[in-house]
Amino acid sequence: MGKMIVVCGSPNCGKTTAALKLAQEIYGLKKTSVMFLSPDLNVPCMAYLFPNGKDADLYSLGVALDKTDIYKEDVLKQTVNVKTMQNFGYLGYKLGENRYSYPRPTEDKVTQLFTVLKDNAEYVIVDCSCDSEDIVSSIAKRDCDIAVQMFSPDMKCISFYASCVNQFILIEDKRLKVMNVMDKDIYVPIHETETHFKGMDFKLPYERELKQQMITGTLSERIGNCKYRSEIERLAKAVV
Repeated sequence: MGKMIVVCGSPNCGKTTAALKLAQEIYGLKKTSVMFLSPDLNVPCMAYLFPNGKDADLYSLGVALDKTDIYKEDVLKQTVNVKTMQNFGYLGYKLGENRYSYPRPTEDKVTQLFTVLKDNAEYVIVDCSCDSEDIVSSIAKRDCDIAVQMFSPDMKCISFYASCVNQFILIEDKRLKVMNVMDKDIYVPIHETETHFKGMDFKLPYERELKQQMITGTLSERIGNCKYRSEIERLAKAVV
């Protein structure tokens, strides 16, 4: 059975991008099957990761979860693949979908989903949403093997964790703390944020190429050699 890794954290801290780059790095390191899952309905990942993709080529996690029972065939039908990465799948919601598009899944269905994913992929990376009512993210944090908890060097991050600390109690004994620097400003309070949260295990630096991928809709491609790539590789080695 595969290993489940969750990436969670405060809003706008770069979770989805970091989770995807982590998944891509694990795929490159281990040469094995990887599934990237994003259950976020506030920002559906298919629109974010494949902004230039045709609607007919994109599928929805909601369709798989809407079945009476969760079977391998139904999940794989809703998985998006790219030609350059065999055995790497993307699973999430499509542009225009929201929390009212499908019935709320039950805990049994979500557990079945994770069982199917772990039976068919060596590594399952879950990009958890910040929504406390997102049952997929909640169960993923509860049942994961390891958690990557993301922080951004700003007051919004500090405020979020002060208000939502209960969301992360279940991962305290299996987490790696990661600072993600997304902008290259004159002053970014990195040290102050690290001090507030009592240190970080990893620090992802600002990377211009990553910004370019976000703008051009090419996040599905692996990033080139750089300081960011070096640190995400170090993180990938730690979680596998």
